[in-house]
Amino acid sequence: MKFNRSAGILLHPTSLTGPYGIGDLGPAAFEWLDWLAESGCKLWQVLPLGPTSYGDSPYQCFSAFAGNPYMISPDILLEQGLLKQEDLADMPAWDDQRVDFGRLYLWKPALLERAFQHFSSATGPVKAEFDSFCAENAGWLDDYALFMAIKETYDGGAWDLWPKALRLRETTAMQEARRTLAGLVVRFSFYQFLFFRQWKNVLEYAHEKGVQIIGDIPIFVAFDSSDVWAHPDLFYLDKDGNPTVVAGVPPDYFSPTGQLWGNPLYKWEVHKASGYAWWLERIRATLKLVDILRIDHFRGFAGYWEIPAGKPTAEIGCWVPGPAADFFNAVQANLGSLPILAEDLGVITPDVVALREQFDLPGMKILQFAFSGPDNPFLPHSYPKNCAVYTGTHDNDTTRGWYERAPETEKDFARRYLQIDGSQIAWDLIQHAWNSVAVFSLAPLQDFLELGTAARMNYPSKLGGNWEWRMNGEALSDGLQKRIKEMNWLYQR
Repeated sequence: MKFNRSAGILLHPTSLTGPYGIGDLGPAAFEWLDWLAESGCKLWQVLPLGPTSYGDSPYQCFSAFAGNPYMISPDILLEQGLLKQEDLADMPAWDDQRVDFGRLYLWKPALLERAFQHFSSATGPVKAEFDSFCAENAGWLDDYALFMAIKETYDGGAWDLWPKALRLRETTAMQEARRTLAGLVVRFSFYQFLFFRQWKNVLEYAHEKGVQIIGDIPIFVAFDSSDVWAHPDLFYLDKDGNPTVVAGVPPDYFSPTGQLWGNPLYKWEVHKASGYAWWLERIRATLKLVDILRIDHFRGFAGYWEIPAGKPTAEIGCWVPGPAADFFNAVQANLGSLPILAEDLGVITPDVVALREQFDLPGMKILQFAFSGPDNPFLPHSYPKNCAVYTGTHDNDTTRGWYERAPETEKDFARRYLQIDGSQIAWDLIQHAWNSVAVFSLAPLQDFLELGTAARMNYPSKLGGNWEWRMNGEALSDGLQKRIKEMNWLYQR
């Protein structure tokens, strides 16, 4: 698909302002879209929107189809009569600069359960709307809601710790679980109803404002997910449901032991035999939430790093061919030409480039990676038009933080190449992203705010302390908006 020259900002909804401990889909989301549209930006990029699990990563979700209930807005539930003011009486005093996931996971589910109790006694259109939602999404919702109900029954334990009959989905055990846990299943379905209802309003408002949303679709899914539990035949698992091989990336300059992600790997031959049915449903579902798909770890469709399960690092493994063009041909045949952005970072071999070019997908350029020398492909003078340039992503330090820690040789080359003194490095990189030929230019909000390392969103392979950053309530100033608007006009974004 051909894209129009445009620009935008990377900001996950959890980083929005608000009084409830985490950014949500309430008033702040609409205020953000007003501000973004007035700045002349036409793109809002978010991270995966699924229900986060242990470690809080949106790339390790309990479902590839479900939404994150922690993003549900209490303000909207109050307006709709699904919460009452007294339901908020036990709300903690939150740090409005960070998400305290530990306390959030204790408080927000209890609040949502109160909303469910109010809903259970309600009558009228909302009941019919809920029933319609459940029927339309039964293909994934039934398994997900049961998965979460069983998980709650077993104190949140991963599904490989459940009794064997439930792990292996034996018929009698499944029938008994659906009968005894019917109330919990309805409650978890209700949370999804709330999320999708609120996100639909956000998406429609974005479109009214002329803003498209770029969403993330990770190539792999979490082991502890309803996807793997409900479809074990699609993954490399042993007879007890444990992965035999897992995903990661091999050692490189940045990580001498590689990155051990631990996700189960797909049995691509089984997916192919079904016409990639599960993947087609996943893409359809995601396109109901966003306008443009950024496929995370696109190179895995050409070839992926397979690590034997149980290894402590990603050092021991091998490259295995992915489904390559056969997969994308199936996608195009069933869904047409799709708005896909390929995350083609990391160890990129000629087959990855060929696959991306065969389907005319824009790749990614990261300016923070660019300053090793004049032949670096991330430098703007070497860009094709069909690419998206970023100052950095959620996995990078902020631009200011990167520059403060970069080797002096990189800093010197950056100053020479950009013809700057380095005192406003974040804005210098933003300007060169915007004035490049790349069809999309994007930067995290942290870079527009010139924030340092403390505002970093994620440290890959580091446990804890990630995904917590939230913007200051004064961040979205008129002055910043005017500065971005001027740049979008100057560079015809």
